Amino acid sequence: MDHLKNSFSKNSFVGTTVIVFLLLVFYICVWSPSSPFLTYNESDCPRSNSNTVKFPVNDELDLALNEASMPNKTVIITVVNKAYVEQSVHSETTTLDLFLDSFWLGDDTRSLLDHVLFFTVDQTAYEGCKFKRLHCYRLVTEGVDFGGEKVYMSQDYIKMTWRKTLLFLDVLKRGYNFIFTDADIMWLRNPFAKFSPNQTEDLEISVDSFTGDPRPEHNFINTGFFYIKSNNKTISMLDTWYAKKDNSPGKNDQHVLQALMEGGLFNQLGLQVRFLETRHFSGFCQDSQDVTAVTTVHANCCRHISAKFGDLTAVLRDWKQFKAALTKYPEFAGNITRRFKWSKHTGCKNSWKE
Repeated sequence: MDHLKNSFSKNSFVGTTVIVFLLLVFYICVWSPSSPFLTYNESDCPRSNSNTVKFPVNDELDLALNEASMPNKTVIITVVNKAYVEQSVHSETTTLDLFLDSFWLGDDTRSLLDHVLFFTVDQTAYEGCKFKRLHCYRLVTEGVDFGGEKVYMSQDYIKMTWRKTLLFLDVLKRGYNFIFTDADIMWLRNPFAKFSPNQTEDLEISVDSFTGDPRPEHNFINTGFFYIKSNNKTISMLDTWYAKKDNSPGKNDQHVLQALMEGGLFNQLGLQVRFLETRHFSGFCQDSQDVTAVTTVHANCCRHISAKFGDLTAVLRDWKQFKAALTKYPEFAGNITRRFKWSKHTGCKNSWKE
């Protein structure tokens, strides 16, 4: 009987050891950030900063961020309202649909949509977002209606930009790195491959036009697309930025950050900042002249959402035709690439005359 007990005890020990080993292998291969089986390239994504104050998952926003996040606490966030999700009487799709289509049509971008958290500022936008089965969070601002189109530099537009800035601060304080992208940006390639390879920058931000000069005072930033790490320096920057809201009448968040940057804030905080080339991160202010490198196309330098919709539709059409031509005539890839030109952004150009 003692022999049987000893045998059973040994077998139980061996069995338990095997189970623990298999669970460890499963974690490393499937759930670990270094797993080779992840659906996107984690090595391209930034590492979380250990100096950031961490908050427990304890409210609805924490749950939403955690659900959309990559394993390294990086998330992609955007803000949409009713004007982005509702069809006009003259179209069969929406600006939000164009944004989503770009992830489908882009190179190595489909899996990234799983990590986009849509902050909806009105009920219509929230319902439209949930209907499409996206990651959605209802961003409530008491006493303010953000539902309709907010024309560039109108009072409601300025209010909405500052509400976004407060959101950025909240997300950073919860320990999340993030890409912020306006929903009027087409994602044609995976941007992580174009960010700094050594991952030393705290902030990588788009510009309206790229001068090649790394000095802050020589660049006009665009807060419609940027990647920011969560650490004490970036949280201090956001605190300082948002604190200027009530002392900056008639200015939006971008104007104020530009002034702070030119005033030396980045240097004072020791921020490592990189300005993204328009060759990769382009817009209507300055088109990328290299279709083999372009990563995003932003409908900036544009006043109305209806104009953005028409010109972004043309961007996706140009992209699809370029990709189709390469597929059909691979032997002429060089000629196809050299002859490529974006359609003119006529709608946006004319929007300033209205």
